[in-house]
Amino acid sequence: SSPHLVQVRERIRINGQPISKELFNKYFWLIYNRLEETKDPANASMPAYFRFLTIMAFHVFLQEKVDLAVVEVGIGGAYDCTNIIRAPVVCGVSSLGIDHTSILGDTMEKIAWQKGGIFKPGVPAFTVPQPERPLEVLRDRAQEREVSRVALRGGWGIPHGGGLSLLSPQCPLYLCPELDAFEGEQQALELGLAGAHQRSNAALALQLARTWLQRRGCQGLGELKEVPPGSELAGRPVPLAPAFRPTDAMIQGLRDTEWLGRTQVLSRGPVTWYLDGAHTTSSIQACVRWFRQAALGRDKPNDGSEVRVLLFNATGDRDTSALLKLLLVRFRGGRYQQNFNVTLENALTRCLENQRTWTRLLEEKGGQDPWLPTPLRAGGLLPPAPARGTLLLVPPAPRPLNSPA
Repeated sequence: SSPHLVQVRERIRINGQPISKELFNKYFWLIYNRLEETKDPANASMPAYFRFLTIMAFHVFLQEKVDLAVVEVGIGGAYDCTNIIRAPVVCGVSSLGIDHTSILGDTMEKIAWQKGGIFKPGVPAFTVPQPERPLEVLRDRAQEREVSRVALRGGWGIPHGGGLSLLSPQCPLYLCPELDAFEGEQQALELGLAGAHQRSNAALALQLARTWLQRRGCQGLGELKEVPPGSELAGRPVPLAPAFRPTDAMIQGLRDTEWLGRTQVLSRGPVTWYLDGAHTTSSIQACVRWFRQAALGRDKPNDGSEVRVLLFNATGDRDTSALLKLLLVRFRGGRYQQNFNVTLENALTRCLENQRTWTRLLEEKGGQDPWLPTPLRAGGLLPPAPARGTLLLVPPAPRPLNSPA
């Protein structure tokens, strides 16, 4: 999965743990030297960063003999370098959003077409509730994945019993029911990840996990009922997958899941940091809902000793103005973290552009940021407080005196 939070080894994990420095070093140089020895003399370039790590990840999984590899696409799907697995066990598409528009297209329908490129003939696929038109595109992409004449027999095209039939010539695509459908009368599913949007992710994870376990012949999973062909959910073009009773291991897995850097709260003295990787319109909106519930729902100390900071980050061709506009709900604060894929000058330029955008948005809204009781001079300091110490406002660039940016 990508991107990594702290170090690149996080992208290749075994049993949830990043591979060791020794293993990473071993396989990095093995792949690098092999590619160096066999590259085309006329085209002497090596694979790009993400492609190299993808090749390396597959090699690690093969050499370490993993039972199951969960592979996340880099960008899109149809033309992504991860999309070389001919017969995966199952495929999943989470909630779609507008992102990487220069590569994937500028509409949800175009992006859905790219995402549907991971579907394979006879391989079951699941998705979560999507807008109607993008969902129709996913359905069409699944139906395009025809096999010549036969399909594997078993639940949704999964090899089971070694037989063949003519039942499912395309990729069978199903819509995950809401997470509530998996809960029993006395069984409320707890999620280790905060945010309402994680509930659809959890429902998708349950369906993917169950499909793998069924493939492995595991018992006691609560057999799924066959969905009648052409059945729809409230007019949607994709049939609803039946829910099932999660196993104890699934329940524990959902409860114990951690994803550092996603809806994560870190308290460091008087400063409370709120971390999330949101970088699309829909994910920023989900982040806002989470932040308001996690931070603004609590009473702020009367002595002003607590500082709450929500980090914002945007790279590439993303419309930072549109994203920052969604944060105009009593938020302030920004931070720069170095990205080695761009120059320091470019990164600082982007920070200053974000500062100007934030200042303009505040001016259009009209009024002082309610987090700051009084105007501060440019480049100045917050008034010292024993519990807080001194917090510098940067950069000291020309700006309206009443702007906290």
